Amino acid sequence: MNVFIHELKAYRKSTFVWTFSLIAIVVLFMSMFPAISKDITDFKKILGGFPEPVRKALGLEIENFGTILGFYSYMFVYLTLCGAIQAMHIGTSIVSKEVRDKTADFLLTKPVSRTKILTAKLLAVLTSVIMTNIVFLLGTTIMIAQVQTQSYSMKNFLLISLTLFFIQLIFLALGILVSIVFPNNKSVLTVSLGTVFTFFIIGILISTSGDGIKRYLSPFKYFEPAYIIDNSSYEMSYVLVGIGIVMIALGTSYSIYIKKDI
Repeated sequence: MNVFIHELKAYRKSTFVWTFSLIAIVVLFMSMFPAISKDITDFKKILGGFPEPVRKALGLEIENFGTILGFYSYMFVYLTLCGAIQAMHIGTSIVSKEVRDKTADFLLTKPVSRTKILTAKLLAVLTSVIMTNIVFLLGTTIMIAQVQTQSYSMKNFLLISLTLFFIQLIFLALGILVSIVFPNNKSVLTVSLGTVFTFFIIGILISTSGDGIKRYLSPFKYFEPAYIIDNSSYEMSYVLVGIGIVMIALGTSYSIYIKKDI
């Protein structure tokens, strides 16, 4: 419990900053929506002049762009990018900071098993991510209620919004695995940004070259807002792959951490 509370306190500042940043992005983008929806015909003509690969790379769906959820979906591309960086960063820090700050010896000599230590750390960062999503969801709901011009499906809104949490879980698990495999990593931010942007660029390239099996290569493509809006559900095959990545990454992390000479 002490490890959990200690870790939670350690991440509270970054959790606040990231949460505030996500809400700031929502406020910035959604404040433009009333003007865009008012002149949506002109905007559609402008967007229609963009090459289709560019529209797909930017997440622009002309048909839905004038609706609140269509515009939210476009903005959501950048929200997931920021959310993934947050999750990857705290995941990558979870063990490497003990080595970097030379506190690993002190922690591992305590009468607590490594499994309990890693579980406490995992629960702490998971709590930070959950708190981020709760506040983000509340803030986004309020902001959208202020700028909506037509009724929208609350179910679809929640499904789209929850994908931020699912993508964060994937990158959190990958970050923890990286942290345990490479505990001596001194450039956590570089590794986090490099990993997230690599998957993000892969996602953009997949968008421009078509869907299909290539979508499995980037977690950013597992939850397509356009599909969610049309079907009010997720694509189950991608959900299962996401769950598999999380389980394998965490299982491997525990296995290595218990035996590793730190």
